[in-house]
Amino acid sequence: MKAVAEFGCVAVLMGGNAAEREVSLKSGLAVYESLIRSGINAVPVDVKSDFFTALQCQKFDRVMNMMHGRGGEDGVLQAILENLSLPYTGSGVLASALSMDKMRSKLCWQGAGLVTPKWQLLQSEKDVERCADILGFPVIVKPAQEGSSLGMSRADDKQALYKAWKVAAEYQCDVYAEAWVQGQEYTVGILSGQALPIIRLETPHVFYDFDAKYRANTTQYHCPSGLSAADEQALSTLSLEACAVLGVKGWGRVDVFIDEQGQSQLIEVNTVPGMTNHSLVPIAAKQAGFDFDALVLKILATSLHA
Repeated sequence: MKAVAEFGCVAVLMGGNAAEREVSLKSGLAVYESLIRSGINAVPVDVKSDFFTALQCQKFDRVMNMMHGRGGEDGVLQAILENLSLPYTGSGVLASALSMDKMRSKLCWQGAGLVTPKWQLLQSEKDVERCADILGFPVIVKPAQEGSSLGMSRADDKQALYKAWKVAAEYQCDVYAEAWVQGQEYTVGILSGQALPIIRLETPHVFYDFDAKYRANTTQYHCPSGLSAADEQALSTLSLEACAVLGVKGWGRVDVFIDEQGQSQLIEVNTVPGMTNHSLVPIAAKQAGFDFDALVLKILATSLHA
């Protein structure tokens, strides 16, 4: 691990104005407190709307980005940091933009020959009708540029699909329906080009929604995942390939389903995963043999190569 002094003064960016602000503040505070425990000269910065003012309040040497969602995870912040010549954790402008937009991620993966569930863009009532004919039911409807399962809902018929489309459209971005995958859900943490131990998710909810992620005590995180060594290696390799296609660097998390036929289907990549007490990357890191503070330092160290 690099010497503490080599990191200089670190701005821990959190908050923002996106729908994930609440989660970002929790992640940011946890990371800030961890850096302080490790002796890092860290400063918490709650970004509202004016990125430049927030970053110019004092001289920073690098940024630990804990801003989830639009504005912090979609390439906007990354472009500003590039303009200010400030090293930062996580992926660059293009990879952040592609990963935040789940539809564009899917298009990239399809172009590379990787499997992702079938989907249909929803822009009008005609699209709802077309989607029902093409995908059938059930489907899951998603805002393309939101995280933490915000705005997502399952639809089992046309009436529910129309309602789900309207709910997702409130997030003011593209909306799409995705074929429902019957199978097991897994998540793969990525750190410095290596896959962390895989986690199998289990929830009594209809799907792994916002409540299951951040509030419920009924969600189960199986790590080890229960996969055979060969299957775990295959899923890790697929996740790394999915990141490579999008240009993801530093760290991230890949969400995947393995359906009842044994086919792995890519769902999305998170380039600024949560770091709360319910978050997945810290669970995987613990299984790999290092605690939360060590994980935070390893993530921060990726900014030295920005």
